[in-house]
Amino acid sequence: MEQKARNEKKYLFDKPGNVNRLLAIFFSSLVVLLIIEMFVQKHPHFAWEKWPEFYCVYGFVACVVLVIVAKYILRPLVMRREDYYD
Repeated sequence: MEQKARNEKKYLFDKPGNVNRLLAIFFSSLVVLLIIEMFVQKHPHFAWEKWPEFYCVYGFVACVVLVIVAKYILRPLVMRREDYYD
């Protein structure tokens, strides 16, 4: 049993330090992109498009709505009984 544990393959995200490093890179790139968006000239068609970080909030809300729709509306439509393939 001990031999089997020694031969287990180690993956990149098995170490918590690698996960923390990846999260730090992700959040720092997010901050950089948010800062860059403040300096990009926009040509809005509607008044709400002038709000700071509008597209970030819009994208987040759209993603949450997609997950909720998939979970509570689409899943019951395509779900089968547990013994469907028996």
